[in-house]
Amino acid sequence: MRPLRLLGDPGLRTPCEEVTEFDGSLAKLVEDMFATMYAAQGVGLAANQIGVPLRVFVYDCPDDEDVRHLGHLVNPRLVAADGVEMRGPEGCLSVPGIEAGTPRFDRAVVEGRTADGATVRVSGTGFFARCLQHECDHLDGGLYLDHLTGLRRFRALREARRAPWAERAGAAADGTAAEPVPAGA
Repeated sequence: MRPLRLLGDPGLRTPCEEVTEFDGSLAKLVEDMFATMYAAQGVGLAANQIGVPLRVFVYDCPDDEDVRHLGHLVNPRLVAADGVEMRGPEGCLSVPGIEAGTPRFDRAVVEGRTADGATVRVSGTGFFARCLQHECDHLDGGLYLDHLTGLRRFRALREARRAPWAERAGAAADGTAAEPVPAGA
């Protein structure tokens, strides 16, 4: 298990680099990512969330029909996100304890490779589509907070600033988390 990076860590806002070496160290990274994700009770984890700036994510996530999807993707690219846009609860291991209704498309398709270099295409609907889009965002330096607007965004950022982990994680140094809170809020 590796330590999680929290909101405010600049590595979460930096786009990740392509993997070029498909070797034992990549396989070990994927293994460590699964261990970290399970220990944190998540359904997905991107490599930059543990301080590794590579385009890799793991998942163990159900869809809306409670079908389990388990795997990993190396150098993933979101090639389709379509269907109905649904607002649903979304959280993040790097923003612990804060959840917000976040708009995502109901279907997603991601293409990439496995740790041994094989080409793979993963499709998902419902909650699993949300997970795929969320993890791809991470690898591009994004967070689910970026999809929030108005009052939802205001409340989530206020919660992040007030969270017990915020000061030690440097959340106030993060551009999005440092937005001013109106007096009396």
